[in-house]
Amino acid sequence: MNSKQQRRLFYLVPYGFWLVLFVIAPLVLLLMQSLTTADGHFTLRHYMTYFGSGTYLRMTFNSVFYAVVITLITLVISYPTAYLLNQLKQRQFWLLLVILPTWINLLLKTYAFIGLLSHTGSVNAFLSFFGIAPQQLLFSDWSFLLVASYIEIPFMILPIFNSLAELDPKLTQASHDLGANKWQTLRRVIVPLSMPGVKSGIQAVFIPSLSLFMITRLIGGNRVITLGTAIEEHFLVTQNWQLGSTIGVILIVAMVITMILTRDRARKRR
Repeated sequence: MNSKQQRRLFYLVPYGFWLVLFVIAPLVLLLMQSLTTADGHFTLRHYMTYFGSGTYLRMTFNSVFYAVVITLITLVISYPTAYLLNQLKQRQFWLLLVILPTWINLLLKTYAFIGLLSHTGSVNAFLSFFGIAPQQLLFSDWSFLLVASYIEIPFMILPIFNSLAELDPKLTQASHDLGANKWQTLRRVIVPLSMPGVKSGIQAVFIPSLSLFMITRLIGGNRVITLGTAIEEHFLVTQNWQLGSTIGVILIVAMVITMILTRDRARKRR
């Protein structure tokens, strides 16, 4: 074994240990718990309960629906933003301003929105200047989508920004030389070549959005019920860890399917 292989093994061992201990082992425990009873006997009853319950199926639909809407909202806002950032001279500085909110704790940002959207919050105080009575802004679908989209936007902008930054300027110049206007260049050259960044952004937003639970509680109240909420309920309230693990396994399968559907096939073929 030469020095290069020894160095590679030196880095591989701690990474493999971390992967087994904190990724594979928890997944195996989650799967085993979903397939056993409280007494440790093998059973498929938890999966039958899940797929035979209209309540859980509605939660699944709600989770996917809200995740899709959040992803679409962030994509519609993030692509033009990332494109404009790439046109600026100090683009790294402006990108840093976009990333800065991710340094703030998620719980703090959620409570900040509670202060903004509450009955006596800043938004209602601003509306009062126009003679509009205080509105119930919290505990609604749109407020949940607003806060979730705000939190997820940086994770959509960053991969799209990097994908656009890596584009060869000669390609756009060639497009203009061949007679294409800015819109045609954007639609036929820039957007197709930046799709790997778009797919990475969709993964980074859609997958976490499937399992949101804290924002659904604090911002959406009991109006927004998702699989993440159900998992929290079973693990922390009802103490039905077997059914909670079952929902967790189903959620992981949904995440894996999402990653497969949004993977970069062209890069894989190369």
